[in-house]
Amino acid sequence: MDISYKYHRTTVREPVSFIGVGLHTGQLTTVCLKPSVDKKGIFFVRTDVPAGQGVIDARWYNVSNTTLSTNLSNEFGVSIATVEHLMSALIACGIDNLRIEVDGPEIPVMDGSAEVFVEIIRNAGKSYLKAAKQGIWIEKPIVVNDGDKFAMLMPHSVPRVSMCIDFPNTVIGSQCYTVTLNDESYFEEIAYARTFGFAEQVDAMKEKGLALGGSLINAVLVDGKKILNPEGLRVENEFVRHKILDVIGDMSLAGAPIIGHYYAYKAGHNLNQRLLKKLFSEASAWTKTSLEEGKERFANHDDLYDGDFIQKTLNVVPIKNIAS
Repeated sequence: MDISYKYHRTTVREPVSFIGVGLHTGQLTTVCLKPSVDKKGIFFVRTDVPAGQGVIDARWYNVSNTTLSTNLSNEFGVSIATVEHLMSALIACGIDNLRIEVDGPEIPVMDGSAEVFVEIIRNAGKSYLKAAKQGIWIEKPIVVNDGDKFAMLMPHSVPRVSMCIDFPNTVIGSQCYTVTLNDESYFEEIAYARTFGFAEQVDAMKEKGLALGGSLINAVLVDGKKILNPEGLRVENEFVRHKILDVIGDMSLAGAPIIGHYYAYKAGHNLNQRLLKKLFSEASAWTKTSLEEGKERFANHDDLYDGDFIQKTLNVVPIKNIAS
């Protein structure tokens, strides 16, 4: 393959389908990923609603709920839930254009990670389109806070994610991890990390209509200092790696890869959505251009703002400890 093709938009080569249970609805749904050259990029189509009402663009401004997952809705009130794991896998696999047909209200959780989705997408193959692949380069810091929690985007020449989480008095404890997203790092370090929950919260969640499809097959269940899954963890810091998986999925709703350094402490779907909303409300904070042009233009974009600046901005935790 000519190396120049990596700067072109892509779609899947062949349609591919899969079936599974939704984490929160518990409903069995079938999903079909289909090639698309539509200018929408990635979009969902609910096939179980009246014709013309089921199209939902995979964009940040369609986010309608961030309670324990990221849900999208359209102008007809039609929604699709828990899109973040599939979206994470799609952007990691370099897919820009896709029609995702779903016959129910939620994307299946599969094994709770993105690994199955990655395998499905790779099996479908990749087709390169004529249009140039775009990227969104961060030009200046964007920060959102909620108490001691924060999420921020910083200028950087490549996509990078740094995350810290803290669940005291549990087996999770405090965990930090950083990954620079290149051709293989997502698949080697992030894709297999499963979603997780807490045993003492299960009954309350189900009373609220959440986690109805959750099980030890598709989630890591924490009970204080114990892991209830017989097989244990896939890697010791699987929890923070899964949070990074979620971040990548949530940030994909920008509509193009974000080229910058995402830093966060105890952030979740809500802060990620607020971060995107703030980013796009400040036109001077970002530039959208082709990946080929941007790679040269922003080649020396790293470390424009140092750790002291970040610390003064946030007044929370030492960011260099997160990013180390």
